[in-house]
Amino acid sequence: MQYHQNGFRAGDPSVLPAADDAAVRADKVDVLIVGCGPAGLTLAAQLSAFPGIVTRITERKSGPLQVGQADGVACRSVEMFQAFGFADQAMKEGYWVNEVAFWRPVEGTAGLARADRIRDVEEDLSEMPHLILNQARIHDFYLSVMRNSPRRLVPDYDRDLIGLQDSGDPDYPVLARFRCLDDDSGRVETIRARYVVGCDGARSTVRAAMGHVLKGEAARQLWGVMDVLAVTDFPDIRLKVAIQSADQGSMMIIPREGGYLVRMYIELDALHGDERAADRKITPDQLIAKARAILSPHSLEVKEVSWWSAYEIGQRVCDAFDDVPKAERGLRQPHIFIAGDACHTHSPKAGQGMNVSMADSFNLGWKLAAVLNGQAGPALLDTYSAERQAKAKELIDFDRDMARLFSARPRNPAEASVFQGYFKKHGRYTAGVETRYDPSLITGNDRHQALASGQIVGKRFHSAPVTRLADARVMQLGHALLADGRWRLMAFAPAGDEGQPGGAIATLCRFLDRDPASPLRRHTPAGADIDSVLDLRAVFQPDHRQMRLDRLPSLLLPAKGALGLVDYEKVFCAGSAGAGADIFDMRGIDRQRGALLILRPDQYVAQVLPLDAFDDLVRFFAGFMQLQNVPEMAMDNGY
Repeated sequence: MQYHQNGFRAGDPSVLPAADDAAVRADKVDVLIVGCGPAGLTLAAQLSAFPGIVTRITERKSGPLQVGQADGVACRSVEMFQAFGFADQAMKEGYWVNEVAFWRPVEGTAGLARADRIRDVEEDLSEMPHLILNQARIHDFYLSVMRNSPRRLVPDYDRDLIGLQDSGDPDYPVLARFRCLDDDSGRVETIRARYVVGCDGARSTVRAAMGHVLKGEAARQLWGVMDVLAVTDFPDIRLKVAIQSADQGSMMIIPREGGYLVRMYIELDALHGDERAADRKITPDQLIAKARAILSPHSLEVKEVSWWSAYEIGQRVCDAFDDVPKAERGLRQPHIFIAGDACHTHSPKAGQGMNVSMADSFNLGWKLAAVLNGQAGPALLDTYSAERQAKAKELIDFDRDMARLFSARPRNPAEASVFQGYFKKHGRYTAGVETRYDPSLITGNDRHQALASGQIVGKRFHSAPVTRLADARVMQLGHALLADGRWRLMAFAPAGDEGQPGGAIATLCRFLDRDPASPLRRHTPAGADIDSVLDLRAVFQPDHRQMRLDRLPSLLLPAKGALGLVDYEKVFCAGSAGAGADIFDMRGIDRQRGALLILRPDQYVAQVLPLDAFDDLVRFFAGFMQLQNVPEMAMDNGY
C-alpha cells in the first residue's frame, strides 16, 4: 500500500483524501447505479475511486443486507478483492474450501458411503483460496471502500425505481424517477444521468425499461436452502459435500464461516404444470425432514435455522446487456446497462451467481471510468455487452448440465461417479479462472503467445511470487494490479538483462519515455503522473541481491506527485524465498527473449508481445484510447 505521495497524512491510510464535492447528493450524475447487490456494489466501489466521476447508487430496501443469499466466493473473486484491498479480511473471516467429499448410495442397502475426497482447487490454480463467506459481509467490505473513497459514496436506500426515460438533455440523456419509500407523502425524486447501470436483480426494472427480457427455461425442480446450527454424527460435516442418495434426492453441504454454521442445499420434489415454489408453502421443518431423510442413517438435530429459502431452478439470460439494438451497434453509444442477476439467472449450487455478477461489474467499471475521464472513446463501452453476454451464455450451459447431473438418481456406482467427473473437469471454470475473452478492440491475438505460454491472451493474469527489488519483499506479482483503472505494461526481461543501457528493458523504457509515438506520450494527460494511465512494471531474472537499483532506467523509478517523490515499487526479481521454480518457469515466460504483457485494468491479459514490438504496442492503444496533450518528458539518466 502506497501513501504520503503528496505529503504526510496521519491516520488511517485507507481513508483517501475527499473530492471537493464528495458526498453531495447530486441530481445530475455521471453514473447512476440501481441496486446494492454484489454487482452494484462492485461497480460503485470501482467508480468511487475516481474523484471526478459523480456516482449515485440506489436501493429499494431500507438498509444494507444482513443475512442469507449467496456465500460462495471463487478464487478469481478473491483475487479481485485483493485489488480492492479487502482480500485479507475476507480470508480471515471466511471458511476455506480445501477439499470436497462425494457420498453415494451403498448398493443393496439404504445407507451412504464416502466414494471419494479430493482437492477443491487444483495446485497453483490461484494464490487465493475458494471461500465461503456471507454475502452481507462482502457488501460490508465494499461499503467500507466506498465510504473511504475520494467520493465518500454511500447508497441511497428506500428508493424504488419507477422508470427510465429520455431526458432530452444530450449531456445527461437518461432520466430516472424514484419513489421515496421513506417519505409518507409519496415524494418522487428524479435523477439525470450520463449512464445508468441496472444491478436490480432478476425482476429488473432497468431491464424492463430497455425492453429486454430474460430468455431460457425452468428446470421445474424445487430446491430448498437453509443455514443451520446443528448436531450430527455425519463425519464430513465440516467439508464441502455432494450427496446423491438412492431414493431421497440430492443434497449439498457447505460449511460456513465461524466454525459451526452449515448451509444445506436440499433437493425437493419436481414442480408440475404452472406450479411455482411459493405454491408449495415450504417450511423450515420440511427442509429439516428432507435433509434427515437424505443423510440417513446419520443423525441430524437442528438447533437453529438462521436463514432459509425455497426456489425453482431456472437458467435464463438476457438478449443484450445494454440499450443499443443490434442493428444500431456502432452507430450510437450505449447509455443504459444491466449487470448481475438482471442479465442472467441460474442455480446456486455451483456457487457462480455472486461471482459472475461481480465479474460483470468489474468488466464494466473501468470502461465507464475511461470514457468519462476522456481516456477512451465511447466505442469501448460496446465491449461490455459483447464480452459479458458471451460469458453468461457459457454459464447457463454449464449450470444446466451441473444441475441435471447432480439431481440424477444414480442406479449404480458408475452412474454415481458421473457428477464427480463433471465437477473435477470443470474445476477451473468454477474457480472463475477459465474466462477467456475473444479478440476485440481491447484484446489482441495470440500470435506471440509462445513468449508467455502460461499467460493466455484473453484470460486473467496468473500471478506468481516475486521479490520486489527495492525492499526485498516477497509478494505475489498480481497484487500490484489494483482496481484503479490503469493499464499495466508488464515487462519480463530476457536472460542477462539487468536494466543496463542497450538492453531490451532499457530500450523499451527509452521508447516509452522519449518517442513521440509512445503510448505514454500520446495517452497520458498533461501534468499527470507518467504512470497514471499506463503503468510500466519490470521483472528481472537475477537474484535481487545481484541487481543495482541505481542502474535502472529512470522510467522504472518515476518521480510522482506534488513533491516529486520516487516510486520504488515498479521493479521485481523472479526469485522468491526458497529454491525452486520462479515466475518464468511457472508461467512459461521465454527466458531468452523475455516478453511484454499488456494487462487490462480488470487484470486480463490483453496482449503478449516481444519487448521490441513498438509498432504493435502503439497500434493496440491507438485503437481505442484518446490522444492527450502531453508535454516533453525528460529522462534523468539518458537511457
